[in-house]
Amino acid sequence: MQSLFHILVAAAIILCSCSSNNSASDNNAATAQASTTDPKLKFNADSAYSYIKAQVDFGPRVPGTAAHKKCAEYIMSELVRHGIDTIVTQNAIVTAFNSDQLPMNNIIGKINPHAKDRVLIAAHYDTRPWADNEDDDSLKNNPIDGANDGASGVGVMLELARTLCDNRPEIGVDFLFVDVEDYGTNEGWGSNEESWCLGTQYWAEHTGYTPDNKPRYGIVLDMVGGTNARFHREYYSNQAAKNVVDKVWGTAANTGYGAFFPNEIGGALIDDHLFINRAGIPCIDIVECNNTLTRSFPPTWHTLRDNMASIDTRPLKAVGQTVLNVVSSEKKSK
Repeated sequence: MQSLFHILVAAAIILCSCSSNNSASDNNAATAQASTTDPKLKFNADSAYSYIKAQVDFGPRVPGTAAHKKCAEYIMSELVRHGIDTIVTQNAIVTAFNSDQLPMNNIIGKINPHAKDRVLIAAHYDTRPWADNEDDDSLKNNPIDGANDGASGVGVMLELARTLCDNRPEIGVDFLFVDVEDYGTNEGWGSNEESWCLGTQYWAEHTGYTPDNKPRYGIVLDMVGGTNARFHREYYSNQAAKNVVDKVWGTAANTGYGAFFPNEIGGALIDDHLFINRAGIPCIDIVECNNTLTRSFPPTWHTLRDNMASIDTRPLKAVGQTVLNVVSSEKKSK
């Protein structure tokens, strides 16, 4: 992977978890509709599931490992197979919080690369080197499969890329597969955000965009396939790009997926969207951040239970179809 791609990956962590006491409905946001419309393009959740399984079958995709390299090569080969117009890679060595030197390989696939009107979709493909949320201390240093935390977002993106390559949108679409997202530290809550999302931080400094072709907005997909997952309006997304949150949650409500997208504020997360926003692109995070059991991330987060048994095709369908509907509805500016 080092010679072909660069991927910087940073793990998402909750800064403030949500409970029923601090989640509030946004009165100005879209609410669930009784009537729905049938989308022209259909998102195939079974296909997305197969992409997730293919990644997990490589083993934990920790930066610098053979499984990580194979996964990056797989992502690129699938983009080529689907007919993506352009692939750009970013390769670098990044320094983790513990001084580990990590090969980073970001992968960017572009549809309609010369279009000035664009949107960005992003997910990380690396996995956590440590199962630090395991109760058993003897298991905490084991790497995780990352079926949900890593592979699910990538699986949805690969299926979106396949569908949109076959059904060209009016605008350009950039698929950003970032590396070294999940190598951050859980120590010092609230003061360690720079230790996460190393790939996205690198990308933000080397986007290559001009004022004429900067994406209208970005959507990050993270942990979108967990069992019975629901996706609240992530706090920072709602602050930085409320109109984009409204667009996505409104589309979900109007197409029958409102139950998967509660119109309530969720947790505030350190995730890739923070650094995309800092690059001047309004960006939101579709992520499970108010689980009914934990009031934050799903119970499998950073544990060895984050495997294929934790993947549910229903939220994959809800997220994939909603994002597909949003992107395919975008029009070129006049």
